[in-house]
Amino acid sequence: MYQLHNIIKRSPLLFITLLFYFSCTTEPQQNPSNNPYNPNGMEEIITDGTENYSTLKSEYIFDQERLHTFELTIPEENLDFLNDDPAREEYVDGKLTFEGEEIAIIGIRYKGSIGGFVNCLSGNNWANPSGRKICTKLSMKLKINYADKDKKFYGLKKLQFHSMNLDPTQMRDRLGYHLFRKMGVIAPRSTHCRLVINGEYSGLYALVENIDGRFVKENFDNDDGNLYKEIWPIDSNGEIQNQNRYINALETNEEVNNISQMENFARAIVDSPIDSMEFLVSKWMIPDDIISYVVVDRLIKNDDGVFHWYCNGNNCAPHNYFWYEDNIDYKMHLIPWDLDNAFENILNPNVVTAIADEWNEKSNNCSPFKFGGLQLEQKSAACDKLIMAWTLYNELYEEKKQEFISGVFSEESVNEVLDTWAQQINDATVEAKEKHSDALSVNRWESEIQKLKDALEVMRK
Repeated sequence: MYQLHNIIKRSPLLFITLLFYFSCTTEPQQNPSNNPYNPNGMEEIITDGTENYSTLKSEYIFDQERLHTFELTIPEENLDFLNDDPAREEYVDGKLTFEGEEIAIIGIRYKGSIGGFVNCLSGNNWANPSGRKICTKLSMKLKINYADKDKKFYGLKKLQFHSMNLDPTQMRDRLGYHLFRKMGVIAPRSTHCRLVINGEYSGLYALVENIDGRFVKENFDNDDGNLYKEIWPIDSNGEIQNQNRYINALETNEEVNNISQMENFARAIVDSPIDSMEFLVSKWMIPDDIISYVVVDRLIKNDDGVFHWYCNGNNCAPHNYFWYEDNIDYKMHLIPWDLDNAFENILNPNVVTAIADEWNEKSNNCSPFKFGGLQLEQKSAACDKLIMAWTLYNELYEEKKQEFISGVFSEESVNEVLDTWAQQINDATVEAKEKHSDALSVNRWESEIQKLKDALEVMRK
């Protein structure tokens, strides 16, 4: 992230504007071709349904006691197409080999927002990523059902490999989601893995579960509701969002476009008197769940999440989350996403993502204000009426906080998982540095792990 700081100094406001509008793109299409699923002669592998990836479930992929290796085969012409401009984020066809079993044709592309490509593309304009790939690792996404909509890999339709280029601890995704899930918050699963591309070891990646319709089926008893990506129920002026914004944020049921529950939720927030907001939360959400979410989010300093309201003029909005609406019990569920910047603001505030005040505090009469080394504008999260309603649960917050600190967030518990995972990925980290000059050094990695442990101790006090 420190490399990013040096780059964005020249145009911070443009950075925030682009962060708002381009960090979360829609699913791109495959590389155009007369035969888009097989433009370079790769043969589709016909399966008979007895393969492990056809019969076993996703728990195997996210087994915390295994360091899996995934091997990608990408025709050279396709790989050149990807490397020529990774920011296109267009799929090409390829093959996945896993524990001796092959699956093809699958879609393969690079993924990432502005920050994901910083210092890794040859283009000179960081605000508009372009140019050839110049880093060994970039985050990647595999679309298993690329050529066959019914094809799955251990029950999964997509795999996401995060490069962790901006995470010298190599632990943020995995640890953050682990803590959320241990506190009962529905969140993606994550683990580490090795990735081999065309026979060459690329390095260590974070395998992060994709949030999609399948994720909904695995985590909610009722899976017919809408999944939304990064849309807050009301805007920063306290008004209901434009219908098209809700529709454009749909990740499931896009063909139906029934957004009535989200609109009703937003309308209830707008219309509820301040003295009945606690009742609104208990009606529309599960207080134990959302306050557990708040506790974890704040103690890991996930300052690039729902409590950081980035501003572009008077237009302010939070970042990195999903909503799922259960249309049977009419409850709204908040799901965390993209934790690669979590933890880093504990000791040394990041000049882009750091939040100025506590989650339950208000600054500058709820108008946007400048903060941090780059004097970027933000707005206090508690100025939002829904978040303000969460602040009314003071006793529950303190109860959940103590449960977290004495339990899964305790020094003993966290250090045990960090030490176990560090041992698990040590050889893969060493191997990456031996093969690639731009890989993370073992000495720095070990130092950053200790810094992380020290930072977490600060948050327990």
